[in-house]
Amino acid sequence: MERKTPVNTYQPDAWLPTTGKEVKLRGWDYLDVIIFSGDAYVDHPSFGAAVIGRVLEAQGLRVAIVPQPDWRGDCRDFTKLGVPRLFFAIAPGAMDSMINRYTANKRLRSDDAYTPDKRPGMRPDYPSIVYAKILKERYPGTPVVLGGIEASLRRLAHYDYWQDRLCPGILADSPADLLIYGMGEKPVTELVKLLKKGVPFENIKNLPQTACIAEKITHSPGDIVLFPYEECLKDKRKQAKNFRIIEEESNKYESAGILQHTHDRIIAVNPPYAPATTKELDSWYDLPYTRLPHPKYRDKVIPAFEMIKYSVNIHRGCFGGCAFCTISAHQGKRILSRSKESVLKEVEKISRSPGFKGYISDLGGPSANMYQMKGKDEPVCRKCKKPSCTFPVICKNLLTDHTPLLELYRESAKMPGIKKVFIGSGIRYDLLLHRHENEVFNRASRQYIETLLTGHVSGRLKVAPEHTEKNVLQLMRKPPFELFERFKKIFDGINSEHHLKEQLIPYFISSHPGCTEIDMAELAIKTRKLNFHLEQVQDFTPTPMTLAAEIYYTGIHPYTLEKIPCARSKREKLSQRQFFFWHLAEYRPEITRFLRQIKRSDLIDKLFK
Repeated sequence: MERKTPVNTYQPDAWLPTTGKEVKLRGWDYLDVIIFSGDAYVDHPSFGAAVIGRVLEAQGLRVAIVPQPDWRGDCRDFTKLGVPRLFFAIAPGAMDSMINRYTANKRLRSDDAYTPDKRPGMRPDYPSIVYAKILKERYPGTPVVLGGIEASLRRLAHYDYWQDRLCPGILADSPADLLIYGMGEKPVTELVKLLKKGVPFENIKNLPQTACIAEKITHSPGDIVLFPYEECLKDKRKQAKNFRIIEEESNKYESAGILQHTHDRIIAVNPPYAPATTKELDSWYDLPYTRLPHPKYRDKVIPAFEMIKYSVNIHRGCFGGCAFCTISAHQGKRILSRSKESVLKEVEKISRSPGFKGYISDLGGPSANMYQMKGKDEPVCRKCKKPSCTFPVICKNLLTDHTPLLELYRESAKMPGIKKVFIGSGIRYDLLLHRHENEVFNRASRQYIETLLTGHVSGRLKVAPEHTEKNVLQLMRKPPFELFERFKKIFDGINSEHHLKEQLIPYFISSHPGCTEIDMAELAIKTRKLNFHLEQVQDFTPTPMTLAAEIYYTGIHPYTLEKIPCARSKREKLSQRQFFFWHLAEYRPEITRFLRQIKRSDLIDKLFK
């Protein structure tokens, strides 16, 4: 039975206002910034709109949030709070709107985890475009700022799977004045500082980690000019070459500005800020979040909130660089870790929450066990532009020390009111199995595995081998499957030694570029030998600004320019996906027929006998 959102008594100063009445209860006669969010308003540091709202509030601004405004009728939600003194802000959602609304087969989803009671249809396709157009039609003189993952991944020309076409940077379609990419706390803070100094909004063109569009921009020394959008439409090789530049620049400490001509205008992307410090990260997470949905959702269920209700995010970023993943493209490759003190402060706050039973559901991040990992020699990292620190092998300069994480687990678990601390985020087993020249790190890795399995797993441990075949894993930028098999043996051994019944839950992807039906048949055979009946599986969905999406669209690997086969049709995708379910009777006839058709009866014997 689903839990209900707790009944919260509305306190004017506890929440950012969402209505005119709530603004008046604050005693305000104007607003500085109004945020329009594609998600329900959950005042929790896992929800971007809430974070940006609190960061702006900390600058002394009067901020309001309009969650999930109605864009289909008279659009009164866009006018009910009037005109802000500084700008409108658009936060399309914690999840990309198109992935949120559609399945891998482009079917509309029947629910929305970020909406009360999972109600579908509460956000449009591409809110960054739809919301901005509505605001500019009604308030043409008021600046509009885009942020969030949707805008971040579409800041330059990109392949859009749902339209099945190469699209220009989103500012070509959205009339917004400025785009903030990546994690937005620092650029939005600096934007406000400039506006407070009296700098006109239209003069703010060179703010780091932002993009804007203009008729003409003077190139700065060191700027990179990409192939124009129109040329990429005609020549997919140029789009592939552009992607390599964008990805490499995104992974550098000191990046260049990037310019791209689009429809007789220029999209200019300024270099990002340096990675946030621990002090900065702590300051954003230590803001006075209620950690609850707004009281307007009283007695309604918001599934995305229920998932993270008693969880704590301990770091950002991911240096895995997986070909299909957007995390490093949006959050960055470098790990930005909170201090132990900040994390424990949040755990203590959770322990005092109404209804809390003593169980922390997660101390994690994009990858649970990357906390405080960094390069041994910082100057080496500063010169690096590789998208991954773990592929094709783990970098010799990477310190894979699990000691800080073990200390964090130990101290959080012994806090008053805490019965158990679980780790719900997925872990990177390649980091755990990596042998470092420093034996202290190796001992910490071994201790981490045992500590995790014996004290911090709530029955199921998630890992993501993604595939079994070497050729596919190399395109995915994932480690060899043999590492997963080694980890499973360790997992099984600890289970047996401690008389546990923990389950290992592997994630796999079908139809990834370079993957064929034969690769999927081999995947089925190898996972069958390991006694897995797979449940955490998905069909590949090309997501903007990922290597895999560029390969899918261009048919070319951006780094080698070699041709890569891709499953594109619905039939091809279903043909691959069926191998996940070889153990179900309804799939056996079609799998058998297909393998006989391609004269691979040997695989039939391995799979079904």
